[in-house]
Amino acid sequence: MSFDWNTVWNSLPELLRGLLTALQATALGYLIALVLGLVFALLRRSDVALIRLPVAFVIEFIRSTPLLVQLFFLFFVLPTMGVQLSPLATGAIGLGVHYATYTSEVYRAGIDGVPTGQWEAATALSLPRWRVWTRIVLPQAVKRILPALGNYAISMFKDTPQLTVITVIEVLSVVKGVGAQNFRYLELITAAGVLYLVAALLIAWPVRIVERRYRRETA
Repeated sequence: MSFDWNTVWNSLPELLRGLLTALQATALGYLIALVLGLVFALLRRSDVALIRLPVAFVIEFIRSTPLLVQLFFLFFVLPTMGVQLSPLATGAIGLGVHYATYTSEVYRAGIDGVPTGQWEAATALSLPRWRVWTRIVLPQAVKRILPALGNYAISMFKDTPQLTVITVIEVLSVVKGVGAQNFRYLELITAAGVLYLVAALLIAWPVRIVERRYRRETA
């Protein structure tokens, strides 16, 4: 079978639109994961068992179930409860909540890595609790975990093909749709793979910059 470049060029506009959709889902999902993950991490550190234990259960439950099952639940079950969302919004929320359980553990590790002396100094100075967190703890914790958080952005982007099951028209959906018409799957899958690779490398680029900068600062 010869490789037909015309198929690639003709399908490229649709593939790029699918890539843009995948990037939008990644950006929205990543924002949710960063914010919700921090909330999970703080709640899991609570001294109140009625808060800490249910949050820990929710985190472990979401981490232990496939993302695909969670997407099906959000897309097919929530509408029966009166919650109607667009496929893209559903996919972004699914990705965000799923990865929030992972970022929460990263946040927790970063917070636990703050030296004990920092906490003791803040207590000795009688600083307000909110100031201790916003000015002392979180800045130090986030600085340590930025590389790990960045890697989750790449992982999330690579999971966007799963959104095809809830009718999100991303790159893989385009491949299936166009391929069903011309049966040129070799060209379409190759083009899709190249687009995924280029986008993942562009996402990874700032992550690598942050990693190098952190290594220089801690050296």
